[in-house]
Amino acid sequence: MYTNKSINIISLILTCIIFFILNFFIFNNSKIPLEKISNIIINIKKDMKDDKENNMPEKEEKIELGNWYIEIPAINLQAPIAEGTDSQTLNAKVGHFEETAIQDGNVGLAAHNRGYEYNFFENLKEVKINDEIIYTYENYKKTYIIDKIEIIENTDWSYLENYDENKITLITCVENEPKYRRCVQATEL
Repeated sequence: MYTNKSINIISLILTCIIFFILNFFIFNNSKIPLEKISNIIINIKKDMKDDKENNMPEKEEKIELGNWYIEIPAINLQAPIAEGTDSQTLNAKVGHFEETAIQDGNVGLAAHNRGYEYNFFENLKEVKINDEIIYTYENYKKTYIIDKIEIIENTDWSYLENYDENKITLITCVENEPKYRRCVQATEL
């Protein structure tokens, strides 16, 4: 799989090669017509495009959700959930804050939003008030409606406290703001 950096390096190398080929023909008064040089360049560009398309990773396989997962249709999210919010858990799934409810009460969840193999909450910043969150735990399925979107301090855990009504609370980082977290909270429909 090519990264942006490796693609840029390959592009730079090919550009240099094309530059040297053109300079060779131009400065050596080559009798190769300009049309032929243009065809060479077009073929090199076509080969580069074909290489890029052939080496692109295949579309990600669908992640197995299991019997504990979250869905947010507005951002096309379907993600499996696991107990805990340690790095090993968050590197593969959405993590459940162990001190919060699993069914009735306030279900607290966390996930990465960038920089990892699985960034389940990468589009969480795009949700809006009144968007749906569907939460499934074994045979228990609830639909929640988002009613609060906040940026909170990374030490503020008050949104994970229990409430009289059933809620779900999603927490993730705020890009380039290590002191803050994005908090999305929804109430059962």
